[in-house]
Amino acid sequence: MANRISGGSALFLSCLGFLLLIHSCSGQIADLGGSVQRQQRHPLRFRSECRLENLHVLEPSRRIEAEAGYTELWDEKEEALTCAGSALTRHVIRRNGLFLPSYSNSAELMYVVQGRGLYGVTMPGCPETYQSDESQFRGRQGTSEREGVKRFFGDRHQKVREIREGDIVAQIPGTAFWIHNKGQSDLVLISVIYTSNEQNQLDQNIRKFFLAGNPQEGSQGGRRHRTRGSQQETKYGNVFQGFDDELLQETFDVESDLARKVKGEDDRRGHIVEVREELQIVHPMIEQGEGWEEREREREREREREMERGSSRRRGSSSQRQNGAEETLCTMRLRENIDNPERADYYNPRAGRITTLNSFSLPILSFLQLSAEKGVLYKDAVVAPSYYMNSHALIYVLRGNARVQIAGDNGQSVFDGKLQENQVLVVPQNFVVIKKAGSEGFEWVAFRTSDNAMKNNLAGRLSVIRGLPEDVLVNSYGISRDDARKLKYNREELTVFSPSSRSARGLRRDDAAN
Repeated sequence: MANRISGGSALFLSCLGFLLLIHSCSGQIADLGGSVQRQQRHPLRFRSECRLENLHVLEPSRRIEAEAGYTELWDEKEEALTCAGSALTRHVIRRNGLFLPSYSNSAELMYVVQGRGLYGVTMPGCPETYQSDESQFRGRQGTSEREGVKRFFGDRHQKVREIREGDIVAQIPGTAFWIHNKGQSDLVLISVIYTSNEQNQLDQNIRKFFLAGNPQEGSQGGRRHRTRGSQQETKYGNVFQGFDDELLQETFDVESDLARKVKGEDDRRGHIVEVREELQIVHPMIEQGEGWEEREREREREREREMERGSSRRRGSSSQRQNGAEETLCTMRLRENIDNPERADYYNPRAGRITTLNSFSLPILSFLQLSAEKGVLYKDAVVAPSYYMNSHALIYVLRGNARVQIAGDNGQSVFDGKLQENQVLVVPQNFVVIKKAGSEGFEWVAFRTSDNAMKNNLAGRLSVIRGLPEDVLVNSYGISRDDARKLKYNREELTVFSPSSRSARGLRRDDAAN
């Protein structure tokens, strides 16, 4: 009897061990499959796709026209953009224009090049904290009939933010947003769509899901450089057009005519429509006066710091795992202005300034895995030769022009040319870049594919060369100790260099010759 029990137990344990082995193997296979899938979703990890022997300036390849503006798109099949796992668009919204509600499969970071407007985003599960009664809608309120009683009501919606020139605006994947131009001039935004963000489970294509209208593919315009496979056109559409009228009617509990209008199949206005009357939006009327915008932003940052401190205290007093960014997602800041000279991280009164924005100053960027940099160079000023240690950079020219050189790992120049307004240049990770402003100066914004991008300088104070011992320089370059000291200490500036005396003498000779 005991032997039979012992044998049965051994058989049971053997079977159990076999099942555990299968489970373990299946788990390893699943992990391997998940790893492969993650690699497939992030093609920038494949070195074969980064063909960087010859970089070139990128310009918009096509345009989508609309009633109250247009959108320009860069060719997402460009090898440099594919390597950076990014795509670029530029929106021009005319006065009283409304960019229709839409969402995307990828993280998006926008910079307001010009103008001012309203930006609304709907976070899933967040409350409608902006509300009004009927008196605020000037006779445009709706009506509701329930149990034979007719009453008027106002409006309720999620938070609306004002945006202005110099703002960086973060857009979370899958969250619907809209933009309205409330200013007197065009509202212009340049946008980087980071298709390699880990939140994107689809592919590297730009996918805009519109919730209204009937977006149409417009005419192509602008000079363009075509690459292999770049003939595919990006097409946008209203997602409600994919459903039956009857199903929409039942879903929203509305009449059939209204259901058809939601689908927008007869709408020919495009993705940016003109607002015929003043847009009635519930948002705070901010005080006016000198510096009011910056004071409001500082109060908003202080409120967020208080919430972060409270969240840290709760995490410290609890052993349970916290949910991180989602805890304050409804109230988290989505914009930050990087155009204010007082906020500059690097400043040289004779050369210019550089302002950086990362997840330490705008925490939502850690979710997007993106950061930004705004630079202003005066005439003939130079940015120290440098490289990004952990990211690519996409440089968009706002104003002026500059001569730019980029060197790669093979010791050869991969780009040597002039950058001008509305042009884009991709600087790959670890490739060294030098920028020298032209006679009109140079102003740019750079989007980096890391929420905490780190840059290393090769010249000037706090540079790699400055940190090397003199004897290392003497033996590395075969130079004298005096030359080694010149190489280390002739440039005392940090990042933004004023024109050198040699450059000034060269300019005077050129002017005399002309």
